[in-house]
Amino acid sequence: MKTGIVGLPAPPLEHVRWIDESGDERGPLSLAELGQGFRILYFFQDWCAGCHAHGFPAFVTLAEKFKGVGLAAIQTVFEGSDVNTFDRLRENQRRYGLRVPFGHAAANSTSTEIVPAIMEAYWSGGTPWFVVIAPDGSVVYDGFGLDVESLVTAPKLFIR
Repeated sequence: MKTGIVGLPAPPLEHVRWIDESGDERGPLSLAELGQGFRILYFFQDWCAGCHAHGFPAFVTLAEKFKGVGLAAIQTVFEGSDVNTFDRLRENQRRYGLRVPFGHAAANSTSTEIVPAIMEAYWSGGTPWFVVIAPDGSVVYDGFGLDVESLVTAPKLFIR
């Protein structure tokens, strides 16, 4: 199965239930609300060991080093729906000290889809998964294993 949509326009953030930077539930979030510069999405699951061991630490580093970059975390529930719940968003937001929007995306229980629509839109292969969107709206990275240290040492990538 092919994953990632590098080079294509970033799809809208649809079928996601959100909390804001303070942990309060909010309405839909658009990519434009994350700013006009670079934006980074982090797909995770609460029960994903790799998400906590590698993904969240990388996301925290991005949040600390790139203040002008729009960030959002989305729990993509493609398994373990009894554990990967909406309530876990605020717990993870607090645990990692992240003041960014967090979303919860689950597969539609009335359809035959087994993954959330947002995963299909970005052709995500699982979690932890990162998506980097350029100011022009195109996806420039979409996959596992984002090399955060390379981004941190080359900040010109995020300055326009």
